[in-house]
Amino acid sequence: MQGFGTTIFAEMTALAVRTGAINLGQGFPDTDGPPAMLEAAIEAIRAGANQYPPGPGVPELREAIAAQRLERYGLSYEPAAEVLVTVGATEGIAASLLALAEPGDEVVVFEPYYDSYAAMIALAGAVRKPVTLRPVEGRFTFDPDELRAAVGPRTRLILVNSPHNPTGTVFTRTELETIAGLCVEHDLIAITDEVYEYLTFDDAQHIPLATLPGMRERTVALSSSGKSFSATGWKIGWVTAPAPYVRAVQTVKQFLTYTASAPYQRAVAYALQNELPWVEGLRKSLETKRDRLISGLDAAGFTTYRPQGTYFVQADIRPLGFTDGAELARALPEKAGVVAVPSQVFYDRTEAGRHFVRFAFCKRDEVIDAAVERLRGLA
Repeated sequence: MQGFGTTIFAEMTALAVRTGAINLGQGFPDTDGPPAMLEAAIEAIRAGANQYPPGPGVPELREAIAAQRLERYGLSYEPAAEVLVTVGATEGIAASLLALAEPGDEVVVFEPYYDSYAAMIALAGAVRKPVTLRPVEGRFTFDPDELRAAVGPRTRLILVNSPHNPTGTVFTRTELETIAGLCVEHDLIAITDEVYEYLTFDDAQHIPLATLPGMRERTVALSSSGKSFSATGWKIGWVTAPAPYVRAVQTVKQFLTYTASAPYQRAVAYALQNELPWVEGLRKSLETKRDRLISGLDAAGFTTYRPQGTYFVQADIRPLGFTDGAELARALPEKAGVVAVPSQVFYDRTEAGRHFVRFAFCKRDEVIDAAVERLRGLA
């Protein structure tokens, strides 16, 4: 783990606290999830659901997850054997990489990437093979030839995040077909991070990679409740995959946390069954917040890329006369009283992301308005 220090999220949030700046860096909402879900957690605590739940997760949550995958995507998973509850999607990704990547195996990953990916690949003793997403006609995408070139004889896994943090890209069916074709051709396993599956905007549609021909049997899919239900602190995530892969991931997971969060698991089961209309309201609200933040950033002089999903806007800092996102992000609390995250920390090829910073719009309208008013001074 040499070379991996404090995460950029912890660093920038600490900077926000120290300076009193508005935190548009770390992606957590500043409002709570559906009230009935919160009450379900309280009721579970009062009913005594405060000891270790089963290692794979409480049965009602695994059943609710399987029902959600079937109803929304037509993907059938057996709750007892093909669904595993994890401590957030982050633990699921960690356990999946540790279980399925051997030392020396290559893992193809799209950059910019969520920072835990690099750390977990390193812990597994595997080798990162980045494929860069670049802006094309207003959205970030990959070069199919570059992706094909990244796959070699040592490649074992492709790690796919869609809707994508931090670019906001939602991979199209054509892009997913390119990925799936390589997986089938080279007998690769896909690990898919789908935590923003409900949070897509405009005409973008999230398509799970596992729905494509030949992919259900080779895909380990990760999602969670944190983003969908605005309860990031609960850390309830899950894996859906063929039984042999779930057994492998659970074998690792049992020695990481074993299990956690008994009352929250029951509350999330309730939410999956009853609160999806609330999630649709959240999606619409976030779409409006996205537009609100983009308008403000554009007025402040940034060049922005309109995300198709997630919580985040990528902003090019060069029109304002800046060239180094990390330098600007660390100075921004003093310059403007706002915290952002430098995108370059999510790249191996840091030059590709040096001129971007990431702003989060999962905040109350008045917080977004106050932040963009402060940022106008940069121009």
